[in-house]
Amino acid sequence: MPKRARITASALLSSVALLATACTGQSSSGADDDASAETTINFWHAWSADSEVKAVKSLVAGFEKAHPNLHVNVVGNMTDDKINQALRTGGDKAPDVISSFTTNNVGKFCSSGALVDLNPFFEKSRIDPAKTFPAAMNEYTQFDGDRCAVPLLGDAYGLYYNKTAFEKAGISSPPRTWSEFEADAKKLTIEQGSTYKQLGFMPNYHGWETTTEHYLGQFSPTYFDSSGKSRLAKDPAFKAAFTLQKKLVDELGGYRRLEKYRATLGDEWGPKHPFQTGQVAMQLDGEWRLGMAVDAKPDFEIGVAPLPVPDDQPDQYGKGYITGTIAGIAANSRKQNAAWEFVKYITTDTDAVVGFSNGIHNVPSTLEALKSPKLTYDPRFKTFLDIAANPKSSSSPASVNGGVYLNTIQQLGYDYESGKVTDLDKGLADAARQIDTDIAQAK
Repeated sequence: MPKRARITASALLSSVALLATACTGQSSSGADDDASAETTINFWHAWSADSEVKAVKSLVAGFEKAHPNLHVNVVGNMTDDKINQALRTGGDKAPDVISSFTTNNVGKFCSSGALVDLNPFFEKSRIDPAKTFPAAMNEYTQFDGDRCAVPLLGDAYGLYYNKTAFEKAGISSPPRTWSEFEADAKKLTIEQGSTYKQLGFMPNYHGWETTTEHYLGQFSPTYFDSSGKSRLAKDPAFKAAFTLQKKLVDELGGYRRLEKYRATLGDEWGPKHPFQTGQVAMQLDGEWRLGMAVDAKPDFEIGVAPLPVPDDQPDQYGKGYITGTIAGIAANSRKQNAAWEFVKYITTDTDAVVGFSNGIHNVPSTLEALKSPKLTYDPRFKTFLDIAANPKSSSSPASVNGGVYLNTIQQLGYDYESGKVTDLDKGLADAARQIDTDIAQAK
């Protein structure tokens, strides 16, 4: 199951508000505990499905076997709101280690001091994060030089396509550039009166995973300059991505017609997802969709490939948008050395990461685990392993106010595709000013 799907916008903003009031200044005594002594630490996580809980238990069991003196009290199905409240208040029952699905909150976690800077722990253990984690994951777990989080499995976004529909349309291979994608999407679209028998691709931003940041991942924009100011109106990659999406919307039937069709389609998380039913021939989605689509037993062959890249960047084909789960150590914890032993094990031990990946069915979060022969997966899943390992893959950067700037960019996307905003240059400039204002207020 994707991480972003479990975090609503209101929950995200609530989390930011809670962290903004956190009084969790780090105490040097927190890292004075003896990790060789008999110790029990509290680990809070958000997984809840039976298979996920089973995988977490197996992960913890492996750690306790390797560290007989260290014990882990596991508390699952914890929302970010509950985690943030516990980080703020502390106490014996509060978490020593947390995991969160919200990578967008890393900037707030780091700047508020809710989680400790892990750089000293990595240095003490002689682990180089840059050589341990994929580039994008390494980047989204730190903010302003503070590495307050560490990757714990990831999500990679790619392209799912209906091989049977491709063959009927005379398309021999998945598109590698956006112009090829545009041509294929039109060729795969079969109109039926005022609606569609089959839509080549649902480009609208409300089309499940077709968010602005997922599109933008293929254009590799620079979100902020060295002073922290938004580059939304200055980096041409943003305009190129918005223009591409709007062109797809217009050429595949127009915003209103597409929205009317989208309203008739099945739920994203149910068996009637429109890609799984054949109503949509191509789908931007994460690695978890493969298992869900296979389980739905569609009457066509499923193909998986990286998303296309801009026509002037064909050499970058194979990259994608990356996000994932993060783990960190509570600043209020008085067992930080013991907590680090646990965090180090679950995030850097290759066999532990591989085993957890096999259990959760997410992408491994270390370079070594990504190429481990112990990984078990559908051969098509390798596409996502390759995307995660690709140094050109990217994510949206951390910000002091969490994902607020991404909400602003997404809103511009909604307004532009629907025709509410007609001057894209002005829309980008206005959104950039709003982002800068929001960040200044957060600081």
